[in-house]
Amino acid sequence: MSDAPETDPDVEMPERRGGVDNDELEALLGDRVIGRETHLNAEGFVVRPDEVQAVLRTLKEDAGFDHLSLLTAQEYEDRYESIYHLTKYEDRTQEVSVIVPTHKDDPWNESAAPVYKTAEWHEREAYDLVGIEYEGHPDLKRILLPQTWQGHPLSRDYDQDKPQVVALQEHVNPIAESQKDTDSESDTMFLNIGPHHPATHGVLHLKTVLDGEQVADVEPDIGYLHRCEEQMCQSCNYRYQIMPYPDRWDYTANMPNEWAYARVAEDLNDIEVPEYAQIIRTMAVEFARIMGHMLAVGTFALDVYGDFTATFMYSIRDREIIQNILEDLTGQRMMFNYFRLGGVVWDLPEPREEWFDKIREFLDTLPRHVAEYHDLLTDNEIFQKRTVGTGVIDAETAKAYGCTGPVARGSGVDYDVRRDDPYGYYDELDWNVVTEPHGDNYSRVLVRLQEVEESAKIIGQCVDLLEDWPEDERNIQSNVPRTLKPDPDTEIYRAVESAKGEMGIYIRSDGTNQPARFKIRSPCFNNLHSLEAMAEGEYVPDLVAALGSLDIVLGSVDR
Repeated sequence: MSDAPETDPDVEMPERRGGVDNDELEALLGDRVIGRETHLNAEGFVVRPDEVQAVLRTLKEDAGFDHLSLLTAQEYEDRYESIYHLTKYEDRTQEVSVIVPTHKDDPWNESAAPVYKTAEWHEREAYDLVGIEYEGHPDLKRILLPQTWQGHPLSRDYDQDKPQVVALQEHVNPIAESQKDTDSESDTMFLNIGPHHPATHGVLHLKTVLDGEQVADVEPDIGYLHRCEEQMCQSCNYRYQIMPYPDRWDYTANMPNEWAYARVAEDLNDIEVPEYAQIIRTMAVEFARIMGHMLAVGTFALDVYGDFTATFMYSIRDREIIQNILEDLTGQRMMFNYFRLGGVVWDLPEPREEWFDKIREFLDTLPRHVAEYHDLLTDNEIFQKRTVGTGVIDAETAKAYGCTGPVARGSGVDYDVRRDDPYGYYDELDWNVVTEPHGDNYSRVLVRLQEVEESAKIIGQCVDLLEDWPEDERNIQSNVPRTLKPDPDTEIYRAVESAKGEMGIYIRSDGTNQPARFKIRSPCFNNLHSLEAMAEGEYVPDLVAALGSLDIVLGSVDR
């Protein structure tokens, strides 16, 4: 069957950024391809619902597409559709989409979970909100809404006024049967950690099963902070109304989120950004990256050995300095709203030299401060005992869960969107991608501390460029139409590197000034899913350490 529109054979396909040979891929997939679509970022192959696993396995094993970035599910007037967005860890610019249309009266397709572990959570969310069934999924149940919820909120016939009666359900040990033998009862114990517990970093509930003192199974229960950010963006216009929202997805290091929306909307509407504004963007986002890593390191010290007075307060000290600098730049200390489509909202603060002096003073003191963190943390015997060899996840497992950012790089996965799919001014600057090979809690801290130093290098180079920029060429924003209306049925996925990993956005336009579908790819969502692999066999304190090492924000997980 094929409910998707066919591609006009006379229309020349645009060349993909990574040089993907789409005809060769189609030949590899054979008659399992029943149509092709052209999206702005990648070619899309339309396949039948019962061919999903075979197609994805071929693309992963034979063509090297080992990274499932995102699953987008949506309902049209005549069909449901799932889009699997695939790319490669070794070459981020090579992308392809697998599009699975299915009938309105029985929306289903094969689950991708046997091929990509990360699809488990993505398909649960698609089932929860859109209503598509994924056949062969190991545990297809709601993930954001209560299990007793009636209907699927993103389906076209959903009744928002229908009352919801949510009954209490008895908590049971999810693996009790597997732990029993013929002679005795299981020794496992079910333990609720959270949702209102400081070590859960927000309203997160960990359904934990203990076998003696060790973790036998853990299931993160999310959805307590679900704020419908995607749906709010779908009700706003591209030009002015969406940009204030990204700051709220990850409120600890939020300016990269603004760039995630700016990048996808600018590519969707063919908007160029002046070089001067690109440098300002790059500098500002690297400040936000340091802010995020400082909070991650400080709170992690609290998690593993209660270091409040030294490490935590030192990290907040450095974070406050950056907030002062960004307040001068943006007028805000947290919800910056500084990016605009085509550039930034205003130029650097005056007098410029005084502001540059503040930055240079911070950069000059930062190496000494980072050395202090190493003295307090990485050289600390107690810290080492709590982190070295605990919460281990190897590179291949991290890839299977779709991990990105310091979580993936701490397992030796050499993947960074800034370098691998360049945007802004990153490809013009001298900096390095930091990796550590061991995949434990200790490695993830090392990566963040080293990335702070790399961000400082980037900021210093940006300041040098901005200081010497001719005054009459300081263009902060290109000429953008007041109303933006991309062509209907134009689809695009773009990503940036946030402090926590790959932050991506998918948009489908319908010819109006608002998105028809707006889907957020949160790095925290994928990274949190990997906790089950890190925690199995660990003790409860090590589970807490592994969770803290992920540096999640529930506003980003739940969206």
